[in-house]
Amino acid sequence: MSKTASVPPEAPTDCGLCPRLVAYRQASQEKNPDWFNGAVQSFGDPDARLLVIGLAPGITGANRTGRPFTGDWAGDLLYETLGKFGFAKGIYDKRPDDGLTLIDAMVTNAVRCVPPQNKPVGAEINQCRPFLKARMGALSNLKVMLCLGKISHDSTVRALGLRLKDYPFGHNTAYETSSGLLLSSYHCSRYNTNTRRLTPEMFEQVFARARAAIDA
Repeated sequence: MSKTASVPPEAPTDCGLCPRLVAYRQASQEKNPDWFNGAVQSFGDPDARLLVIGLAPGITGANRTGRPFTGDWAGDLLYETLGKFGFAKGIYDKRPDDGLTLIDAMVTNAVRCVPPQNKPVGAEINQCRPFLKARMGALSNLKVMLCLGKISHDSTVRALGLRLKDYPFGHNTAYETSSGLLLSSYHCSRYNTNTRRLTPEMFEQVFARARAAIDA
């Protein structure tokens, strides 16, 4: 991708920038032709003041349904928490047509295509970062960026043009930036919640900070 080219906030569904991810998508397409199997677009309010930034689509989650965090355990906790803090209305039913609506919030991913073993490599994260940067830039009311996991945090810090050593990742960290408040949480994955590295209460503490910052 040319560094000088204008980059849209959403990758094309058939994005071909990362050969390994394209091959993985195509293999999924052959096995599951009725799945989405493409670069997943952001979901939510175009006037959002809160942007939640995940890692990447899950193979049986967003890669299957076409909506971020929809169809897997991480989405169960995320959308329940968004609703609890007034950022969502309607019923989350793990389907893109369930009628769920986000209020003053948008959900996206640092990497838009599903990676093998949920682990994008550095080059893939770098290739996708212009879309993340453009997504943030397109939200004219953006006030809070909430990153789920270290990869999301690090890519967002770099998208903001900041240095990682000045903005280290940690659960419930908060940094003021020229683009808004940067919050981070452990990822709401099944592994993290099953091992109690992240509890629902810990997750809610981060969203409470986001709510307070937006309402200030």
